[in-house]
Amino acid sequence: MNAAIIFGLLTVLMLTGMPISISLGLTVLTFLFTMTQVPIESVALKLFTGIEKFEIMAIPFFILAGNFLTHGGVARRMINFASAMVGHWHGGLGLAGVMACALFAAVSGSSPATVVAIGSIILPAMVRQGFPNRFGAGVITTSGALGILIPPSLVMVMYAVATNTSVGALFIAGIIPGLMLATVLGAVTWYLAWRNDYPRLKPASWTERIRTFREAIWGLALIIIVIGGIYSGIFTPTEAAAMSAVYAFFIAVFVYKDMPLKGVPKILLSSASMSAMLLYIITNAVLFSFVLANENIPHAIADWIVGKDLGIVAFLLVVNVLLLMAGNFMEPSSIVLIMAPILFPVAMKLGIDPVHFGILIVVNMEVGMCHPPVGLNLYVASGITKMGITELTMAVWPWLLAMLGFLLMITYIPIISIWLPKTLGVM
Repeated sequence: MNAAIIFGLLTVLMLTGMPISISLGLTVLTFLFTMTQVPIESVALKLFTGIEKFEIMAIPFFILAGNFLTHGGVARRMINFASAMVGHWHGGLGLAGVMACALFAAVSGSSPATVVAIGSIILPAMVRQGFPNRFGAGVITTSGALGILIPPSLVMVMYAVATNTSVGALFIAGIIPGLMLATVLGAVTWYLAWRNDYPRLKPASWTERIRTFREAIWGLALIIIVIGGIYSGIFTPTEAAAMSAVYAFFIAVFVYKDMPLKGVPKILLSSASMSAMLLYIITNAVLFSFVLANENIPHAIADWIVGKDLGIVAFLLVVNVLLLMAGNFMEPSSIVLIMAPILFPVAMKLGIDPVHFGILIVVNMEVGMCHPPVGLNLYVASGITKMGITELTMAVWPWLLAMLGFLLMITYIPIISIWLPKTLGVM
């Protein structure tokens, strides 16, 4: 009954159009004031302790690094390198967009940032070369979702905070699924371009490929710094985030020189604003989780599901359906922070690996970012392409179907997610 009241109240508040963070906070306060004996002083304490975890510090640093990279010329050089490597294949610039999104995802940690950075440059170029606007929009909207699967990833940090799973293990686990999904999206792009005979670029010489690689090397080196540093034990994921922010500032201002020093305060301000929004969601989500735990709701749900003898296969199918439905009206950070503490105990009782479960949730979030009505990537791409959400939804469906097939593969073949971190000894 308590669970029904809590989730019913939360749903009603969200349906009014109230921000997720405020809805969470009001739900908790209403329940605590009217239906429990929990001291109200504990609310203030939980709000502060909710963001005391060391891992949370990675979030503002990765956001800052992503903003420096987005505005610092890194994306343009990655696109040039990708175009030189795969531009001569069918749908050359489209494939270059997929490859550039994968490369930028490996340094930014954010899907919307990837869509903005790559899409704002490559979409106009695709239209000029003769590609349909819908094709380019479909490529960039879905490929931008790689930003939260290929490490580093803000959503993985959120999952780690909500479930006490190793951030480093999640980052390493995301590498193979991320590369596989990039390949799947590239294959769909190539097939559509081949079937419709879309334009191709002239083959680049090896001299041109080496030149574009050398120009992009400073941005690509960040991949080695973050993943290599975590795996080698030189620094933790949070320290890697701080290093990436400093490094991104250095290459944007002093190496590529595409960002003047006077532009830095604006980047700092926008990063602080986005970080504050996410941290406020986290504090209220922690408070929400505290109420659920105090009422023993997650364990009651876990016992109920285990008692129904659903089994792993049926449970994972239910999880996918729930997360995809949640993606219809919530953004990824909120979904992870609300749903993970509820679903995680059930997964553990059924013997599901926490890292595999985390990757499954992240892939669900990727799909959610590409379908209406709240798909963040759709809105970002809409701003770039000037296309309506309905038209964009029609544009992305071939890639979206491929992503759903990939989600089923990740769901029921856990070795894809856990083989690499187990081999490297990080889990």
